[in-house]
Amino acid sequence: MSDNPIAVVVLAAGQGSRMQSDLPKVLHRLGGVPLVGHALAAARTLDPDQVIVVAGHGADQVRKAVARLNPDARIVLQEEQLGTGHAVRQALPDLEGFEGKVIVLYGDTPFIGEDTLAALASHTADLVVLGFEAEDPGRYGRLVVTDRGLERIVEFKDADTATRQIALCNSGVMALDAALLRQLVVRLSNDNASGEYYLTDLVELARAEGRSADVVTCDEEETLGINTRAELAAAEAAFQTRARSEALDNGVTLSDPATVWFSLDTCIGRDAIIGQNVVFGPGVTIESGAEILPFCHLEGCHISSGATVGPFARLRPGAELGGDAHVGNFVEIKNAVLDEGVKVGHLTYLGDAHIGEHTNIGAGTITCNYDGVMKHRTQIGARAFIGSDTMLVAPVRVGSEAMTGSGSVITQDVPDGAMAIGRARQTVKPGLAIRMMQALRAKKENR
Repeated sequence: MSDNPIAVVVLAAGQGSRMQSDLPKVLHRLGGVPLVGHALAAARTLDPDQVIVVAGHGADQVRKAVARLNPDARIVLQEEQLGTGHAVRQALPDLEGFEGKVIVLYGDTPFIGEDTLAALASHTADLVVLGFEAEDPGRYGRLVVTDRGLERIVEFKDADTATRQIALCNSGVMALDAALLRQLVVRLSNDNASGEYYLTDLVELARAEGRSADVVTCDEEETLGINTRAELAAAEAAFQTRARSEALDNGVTLSDPATVWFSLDTCIGRDAIIGQNVVFGPGVTIESGAEILPFCHLEGCHISSGATVGPFARLRPGAELGGDAHVGNFVEIKNAVLDEGVKVGHLTYLGDAHIGEHTNIGAGTITCNYDGVMKHRTQIGARAFIGSDTMLVAPVRVGSEAMTGSGSVITQDVPDGAMAIGRARQTVKPGLAIRMMQALRAKKENR
């Protein structure tokens, strides 16, 4: 890794018309997060001094997404899409006074690896381009290399027959000295077949100034760009295959790997066990030794060692399970902390709650946390017993070692060690069921 300061410019202004979508291309999801999130994650591996995202089509949407993914990133606007060189030029005001290396990434190219970026950042040439040997070079731009290094990049539509025979292709990713970028990008011309300002022309301009240019190569898979729904689907398949392989290599048991779906930031400790048909949304951390049974959906949650989840459970953002906690089938947890040893066996919703250690939550329990405007919290102490079909109307507190009777509606705090029963007294009417059914059947026959 270079000791020099790093700035990263992510180009995310394109409309992506081939996606056939009103959504900006870089906001289509891959591995549970927008495509631009992968570029921002790659940028973080460089520990950059600044990250600049160039937005254009759907700029407000892109701005909001980037703010969630990296609040420190700066957004600049490319009002007219006049090429990659023009896009980078929009970042110049934010790079004013920056002395170091600038790395240009693309919001629709999600698989650039950490080692590849490190090689770009540490290369000693004034300008470095990321290239790859393409199995089918097709319409990629070609890298013309001599014994002096990289001489120029030629776009396919501007290439002659001999140049099109070159197999070394341009990924678009580039690293160069910030001062050199400021000097040369304003000199780019749009005198080409597309009438656009190509960032690739910086190579020839740098060479004309006597500056060095070179190529770092990577596998073609790293340079995969997303332009269509089919390519997005193929990228998702590639991402999931890699994520599953990494989990297995790291000591995670996947009962049926092909049915487990990961997000970009899924973190699972060794000796965890993941059953079939489990889906991880963003923000999931599972500690070593935990077990996720089949058919669960998890997002924005933390599961401690020894805890078990599922089958058929849903954990939503803010769910946190302590060690040896158990969340069973058809249980939903949202913004709730379950301390060590809590048992929630089945058919329950716990939202905006804190459940003390070794408490048992009976089937059919619901924390009634929403009054139509505001959310309210439920507090349950340690070693409490919540009877089946209890409605806990928040805000409410049930004390340690307290109990609620089955079928209760709890609207007031329950002291430690107390029993709360909140249900209507049962009334029995002998023979009434038979008489009612006879009357109803008679009424139906007389229609």
